Amino acid sequence: MTIRDIAAYAKLSRADVEAIGAELDTIRRDVEESLGARDAAYIRHVIVFQRALEVAARLLIVGTRSKPGLLTGTAALAYAKSVENMEIAHNVSHGQWDWMNDPEIHSATWEWDMVGPSAQWRYSHNYHHHVFSNVLGVDDDLGFGILRMSRDQQWEPQHLVQPVRNVLLALIFEWGIALHDFYSARDRAETEDGKNAARRLLRAKIGRQITKDFVVLPALSGRRWKRTLVANLAANALRNVWAYLVIFCGHFPDGAERFGPETLQDESRGEWYLRQMLGAANFKAGRVLAFSSGHLCYQIEHHLFPDLPSNRLAEVSVRVRGVCEKYDLPYTSGSLARQYLQTLRTIFKLALPDAGWRSLFGAAPPI
Repeated sequence: MTIRDIAAYAKLSRADVEAIGAELDTIRRDVEESLGARDAAYIRHVIVFQRALEVAARLLIVGTRSKPGLLTGTAALAYAKSVENMEIAHNVSHGQWDWMNDPEIHSATWEWDMVGPSAQWRYSHNYHHHVFSNVLGVDDDLGFGILRMSRDQQWEPQHLVQPVRNVLLALIFEWGIALHDFYSARDRAETEDGKNAARRLLRAKIGRQITKDFVVLPALSGRRWKRTLVANLAANALRNVWAYLVIFCGHFPDGAERFGPETLQDESRGEWYLRQMLGAANFKAGRVLAFSSGHLCYQIEHHLFPDLPSNRLAEVSVRVRGVCEKYDLPYTSGSLARQYLQTLRTIFKLALPDAGWRSLFGAAPPI
């Protein structure tokens, strides 16, 4: 369907849509004009905290003789990797801190602690996903090419196993993202040299990550290399599952709409804003959970303003919710558990063909 088919949109006049766009532009402008030393200090302190936590975790893994100490060190390492991935790398790569003009904290230079190259992710994510969010056939993040997340996606026999694929994707999420972004880079390359360059970039990054996590760091641990090796594997898996959980809860719960490609025809700025608001979902979080998720608990606000610093999204959410209430628009939010259970239900429902679902339950899955 198009955004114009959604009841929440249909009751709006063209003047309403333009007014919503103007109010959201004002929110953006107000935040941009207020950025300053406090915000710069925030991201610098986060980077120091993350690096200190990772060092402490690795020392604990190597230095402790007890199993509780090893588990604590591994958990701390997983948390440090999650913070690096979500609150730092994801947000820096969105250009949220480019206004600082700091060459070390800039979208063009930051390389994240994942097997996929940041450069390939930036194009696939910042452009294909954020510009064309939840548009079938255009936004490759809608199911990541392996999951059916809308009834408008044609069912294929391979979708029968998508509940199993979902579990595997969560455990190896960084590899799924790396391949997803590589295919995007390869497909847009106009020459064979360009495709080969994309392959070389991915292989080089994979080589560096494997060497760091599974050769150099274990070797530096001496006789306790096995502990470091196991801890790195476990921390990567935990980071992958957490990143997967946060991302899926922001895009696939009930209320996060999907759109047909025709919705892009003559789409105005106000309609683009509405598509971002209606196509994303938040989950409720306090300060610790918000920080741990890279502030992606505010996925609606992040999709409206992907390059605004994450530490400002809490205050932005108050104003965005006010706009939704003013124009009687849905503001999809719920607990983290609720949003994921709804997402999981969708994954299981759409594993079956619509005809098979009707035969079992008497109606097509309402997704």
